[in-house]
Amino acid sequence: MTYTLYGAAGSGSVPVEAAMTLIGLDYRVIEAVTWEGEAERDKVAVVNPMRQIPAMITPEGETITESAAILIWLADSHPETRLGPRLDDPRRAQFLRWMTFISAAVYSMFWVRDVPSRLVGDDAAAQAEVRLRTAERIANCWGLMDSQITPGRFLLGEDLSVLDLYVAVASRWTPRRTRFYAEAPRMAEVMRRVDALPELQPFWSTRFPFTDDA
Repeated sequence: MTYTLYGAAGSGSVPVEAAMTLIGLDYRVIEAVTWEGEAERDKVAVVNPMRQIPAMITPEGETITESAAILIWLADSHPETRLGPRLDDPRRAQFLRWMTFISAAVYSMFWVRDVPSRLVGDDAAAQAEVRLRTAERIANCWGLMDSQITPGRFLLGEDLSVLDLYVAVASRWTPRRTRFYAEAPRMAEVMRRVDALPELQPFWSTRFPFTDDA
């Protein structure tokens, strides 16, 4: 019952890998560093025509793409782990709201900023402006989320969820944690807690090592 995950260290596959680690699933990662060129993207094309990671193949042979979708599916498929509110849980609506918000408002910015030429061509000044504006947009989104969420020990209360894992990884990307802490002080305390989870220490050091002041 092995899962196959197309992903890369430091990428959007990392929260999925973290969830699978916590659940205790048997999985293997096919490294596909898609931002390094066509050959890497071609690795993923066999399972995801978008040639993007993550893409997960279940033991039954079903393909699931998009970090948020995979994380929600994993939590729903393993309710005993309490990694996501169930359908009748009053926290469910906000869980879905913020999982989708990160995907749509934050994660989507990286398709633009990682390769600005996709939208503005080879104009170096325009590319620099895209990187600046997308970083500001991401920071603003973290601030908006922080102003509308009331964390407990974790983002949705006392239980760790895949939302915590998703934010823990996405907040390590540009504009990075120092800016995230400034924009989202309430979520910052939760993310430090997630970073320090004993059961994920070997995982973090292998798949996404970072310094807290980065």
